[in-house]
Amino acid sequence: MQIGLHDAEKEHIKGKIFPNYALMKISAWHKAQGDNVEWWNPLKNYDVVYSSKIFDFTPENPYLPENTIRGGTGYADVSLEQTLSPLIDEMYPDYTIYPACDYAIGYITRGCPNHCRWCLVPAKEGSIRPYRHWQELVRPDSKKLVLMDNNILASDFGIAQLEELTRQNYTIDLNQGMDARLVDERIAKILAGLKWIKYIRFSCDQQAQIEPIVRTAELLAKYGVKPYRLFIYLLVTADIEDAARRVEVLKRLGNITIYAQAERNERQDIVPNKMQLEFAQRYVYSGRYRLESWEQYLERHKELEVADVNAD
Repeated sequence: MQIGLHDAEKEHIKGKIFPNYALMKISAWHKAQGDNVEWWNPLKNYDVVYSSKIFDFTPENPYLPENTIRGGTGYADVSLEQTLSPLIDEMYPDYTIYPACDYAIGYITRGCPNHCRWCLVPAKEGSIRPYRHWQELVRPDSKKLVLMDNNILASDFGIAQLEELTRQNYTIDLNQGMDARLVDERIAKILAGLKWIKYIRFSCDQQAQIEPIVRTAELLAKYGVKPYRLFIYLLVTADIEDAARRVEVLKRLGNITIYAQAERNERQDIVPNKMQLEFAQRYVYSGRYRLESWEQYLERHKELEVADVNAD
């Protein structure tokens, strides 16, 4: 059989190399059956075409065949209950389809016990549960491991796996923001003992997470982790002043990195407005937040307030 794969983000995000986990497993399974697998080409015919789209803002390709098997949270009309078949999910991912990727990826846990209104994980994956031991994820040709767990610290199994990794010669990244509310002395010591590729990442989506992040930063500092190693994902809802207050508190921690994300969920008809995008992209992403407050930024850009009023 001829199998075509389509990675919507790879097609539209310039320089995107982060691999699509589902497509890698689909590729591995079909190759194990003796099928020929390649990236979808609109000029060729295939027996089966798979398309994966992670983000709802990624454009859809109108030229995909009508019978394309589509998956991923980016397709708003695809049920969140859709999953890979157990046979495919058990496969070790095929890294050959992403030759620029020099690290292993995977999950130690799946799901999350929280039910944050902006998050699809509980609806898609259910509550927290063990998924894989770290030994099942690593590559023989790399000492780098990127974990995509959504709430690994909510799992005793996940914490135990991280503790094992402190005794291994792997550098890791947890590319989703951890929940600082779950960090205690033992977990801080584990996190400080891991070899990080670059950052230790936490989420700060609401005011209730501020104090735990401050406390976690202090605990990590006790074990030698400097502020510049901390990376904070910051959700920007329509209440921009709330996001601005969180930024001001986080700045006091020192030279941390803040990455703002404007709230977007087309399944719930939530689309960011112009001011949310301004805050996330031009104020935070550009690094202006390090130099001035949001109030000062607006003072220098009075045209934004006028545009915002006109938009209303």
